[in-house]
Amino acid sequence: DVQLQASGGGLVQVGGSLRLSCAASGFIFDDYAIAWYRQAPGKEREGVSCIGSSGEKTYYADSVKGRFTVSRDNPKNTLYLQMTRLKPEDTAVYYCAANYGRLILSAVRISSGYANWGQGTQVTVSS
Repeated sequence: DVQLQASGGGLVQVGGSLRLSCAASGFIFDDYAIAWYRQAPGKEREGVSCIGSSGEKTYYADSVKGRFTVSRDNPKNTLYLQMTRLKPEDTAVYYCAANYGRLILSAVRISSGYANWGQGTQVTVSS
């Protein structure tokens, strides 16, 4: 079974940084494109970033471009999201998700574009 577990969330002040991790198990990590989504209270889930199976391609939503960096360590079966210059509107539960095969950029723009989901981690940015 595909298992994903996000961690690293917390409370941070505006302008601060956090690094989220997503530990993967139960599947061949190298064969999957991975994405980060987030969902704020009362809002739809939105795709934040995604990365191809070997890290060769990445995508960022306009709202985080230039502030967030996605990366993966395939030998460690781990995905990362480095978040900097955090804003109150970044407050949300962050989830990692996986799709088998090559990266399809359009998938992350759909709230249900990924097939396998992990539990989220809360990020709260205080002003």
